[in-house]
Amino acid sequence: MRTDNDTWDITTSVGSTALFVAAARALEAQKPDPVAVDPFAEIFCRAVGGQWADLLDGAAPEHALKSEFGADFVNFQGVRTRYFDTYFSRAATAGVRQIVLLAAGLDSRAYRLDWPDKTVVFELDQPQVLDFKRAALAGVRPTAERRAVAVDLRDDWPRALLEHGFDPSSPTAWIAEGLLIYLPATAQVALFAGIDALSASGSHVAVEESVPMDPEEFTARQQEEERGDSSAHGGPFFQLVYNEQDEPAAQWFGVRGWRSEVTPLSDYLRALGRPVPSPKSDAGTMTSTISLVGAIKG
Repeated sequence: MRTDNDTWDITTSVGSTALFVAAARALEAQKPDPVAVDPFAEIFCRAVGGQWADLLDGAAPEHALKSEFGADFVNFQGVRTRYFDTYFSRAATAGVRQIVLLAAGLDSRAYRLDWPDKTVVFELDQPQVLDFKRAALAGVRPTAERRAVAVDLRDDWPRALLEHGFDPSSPTAWIAEGLLIYLPATAQVALFAGIDALSASGSHVAVEESVPMDPEEFTARQQEEERGDSSAHGGPFFQLVYNEQDEPAAQWFGVRGWRSEVTPLSDYLRALGRPVPSPKSDAGTMTSTISLVGAIKG
């Protein structure tokens, strides 16, 4: 279970979910018709080794990503990656040259996207996660100026960002991908408030958000994991998330002068030719709650 001051590296707690996602991206890239290709996802998995490297070599038959849920999860990660890659391309075309990856995890966009000249990418995450990324990508040059900011997003991350040279007078493109579910509602609001306060007119923000599950069902899933009855998600997923939401992102930003657009995950799966999971499956339950939200200030 989560605690207020918990921390992690790339193989434990919330950090392990970034590795699970990277493996899914690597498997998507192996498809004959990938909707997104992240060549660094495989590097991260092989840097950890063990089951993560075996998975990419066609072994590890018991791995959660080899299950029915896993197939749907790989599709989800493929289209989610495509959504945020496209979002950054549009922001760059609009002239944004300041990028902030909140809870960057194993996001490799500072290395693989074709950023315009003078783009600065700030990556915020736990120190041990950033240390792993630095070691795994030693010798690889980013395609923009990359600045790693070691900070817990439950702490004063705006101050840390400013101390690393962030310019609040310049338009910024923010991303919160796979993040909000790991924050309590109060921290989500604080995160949004920090983004809004530091954003000049013309700034962009994109987030992935989920509608909370029924509290009784959520508690039952947590208890199931505690008993060891379920490993569909490859780890104690329901032990790590908060299942809270104060206000939908589009609504929160909308009343503060941002123009928002909401794309249900199921709609984006269909748009990119990927199947929508059965509503009765674990993946279907997850998919039905997720939306991808983009907004522009001013």
